[in-house]
Amino acid sequence: MTNTNHDTVAPIVLTNSSAPENKKPATQDSTSRYNFRNDAFWQQLPIWKEVDSKLFHNHLWQEKNAVTNISGLEQLIKNQVTDAFLKDLEDGHRLAPMSIRLTPYILSLIDWNNALCDPLRRQFLPLASEMEPDHPLLKLDPMGEQDDSPASGITHRYPDRVLFLATHVCPVYCRYCTRSYAVGLDTDSITKKKINSSTERWEPAFRYIESNNNIEDVVISGGDAYRLKARQITEIGERLLNTPHIRRMRFAKKGLAVLPMKIETDLEWTDAISRLSDQARKMGKSIAIHTHFNHSNEITAITARALGILYERGVVVRNQAVMLRGVNNTTEEIQRLNQSLAYLNIRPYYVFQGDMIRGVETLRNSINETIELEKATRGMIAGHNTPNFIVDLPGGGGKRDIHSYDYQDKTLGITVYSAPAVKKDKLFLYCDPLHTLSPSAQSFWTDPAARAELIKHLQERVK
Repeated sequence: MTNTNHDTVAPIVLTNSSAPENKKPATQDSTSRYNFRNDAFWQQLPIWKEVDSKLFHNHLWQEKNAVTNISGLEQLIKNQVTDAFLKDLEDGHRLAPMSIRLTPYILSLIDWNNALCDPLRRQFLPLASEMEPDHPLLKLDPMGEQDDSPASGITHRYPDRVLFLATHVCPVYCRYCTRSYAVGLDTDSITKKKINSSTERWEPAFRYIESNNNIEDVVISGGDAYRLKARQITEIGERLLNTPHIRRMRFAKKGLAVLPMKIETDLEWTDAISRLSDQARKMGKSIAIHTHFNHSNEITAITARALGILYERGVVVRNQAVMLRGVNNTTEEIQRLNQSLAYLNIRPYYVFQGDMIRGVETLRNSINETIELEKATRGMIAGHNTPNFIVDLPGGGGKRDIHSYDYQDKTLGITVYSAPAVKKDKLFLYCDPLHTLSPSAQSFWTDPAARAELIKHLQERVK
């Protein structure tokens, strides 16, 4: 956990416009063993030394002061890190598939005195010195989402549910994002496919969903649903709730981990998601938020207050983490993260094996490293709060339990899965990062003919 000997800063107490006037947002119990960070941590950076609690806790100030380029970041941290680190950061940014966008909140939680190893820095800011060679089978769109898109902004892979990509922007940009092909600004290495948030662009997606009676479940993502305006949340939610065959909706957002004060200070947005949740419940349907915490250092007293508000108002929140090397790939951290989430009434839902995305190999575990972590984790936390460890199969096979493979070659670092309910007669290959393999195995993967022969052999063997 983070250091608990911080001076405390009084939280902002705001009354939600549709909540009873005599009720205050839930706050963290000071006697709890979960002493989430509650000091003026942002004042450790000289640029925000004079920023008071009220200003820092305002979501509009956070958005206005988000860092969106490498030069702005360097001005922010130049007195905290060495020139060599800044050069390493510049070189890493040029090679990265994801652009920079970071809120003051998350930037302030990075330990800049130990930036090389800090788990939050590793999630968002690449260093050239830590980059590993890409596996030859990596892709920019490893899940094949664009191949399973029958209408603009829709991915339809499973019979009863669809992914609705409503926007291409987020409060922050994660360097390991599975949608590097579309999310964020263009980079030196990638021109992005834009997914704009507009009613006109959404109409084909709505029509597709409304015309397919098999669809019961819709994930609204992007980008990040946190960046949709309150009226857009309402527009999407009500349109889908009023579609008779839609039973469930999930709004996917990392925003709770990187901009939690929005729940306290953007009351219009919080009211919109709360009203939809209430409306869905009255209709016998369900709406949930799926958020994305990867490390316990992302959780502060601000987070606790935000989650308290949502819990009081009956909004269900689940967490989908990603297994990331140097971030959360230890038994201790996975346990600490999931216990903290459960304490805040967030259900730890998934831990995803890192996707086979170009440019972020340093963050990927091998399949078997993650399997061992799952074994060590199970039993440490109550079963209903133990996440499922999942691999999202390259090529569009969908989500599979990480243990459920059909064949594995540990020496070559390849694991074969089938997904009969999704794509019946196809096999899906997950390859471990090259840096986890022996020199001879790494050499094997650089030979195109050897790769092709192996894949052919595996297809015949598993069948």
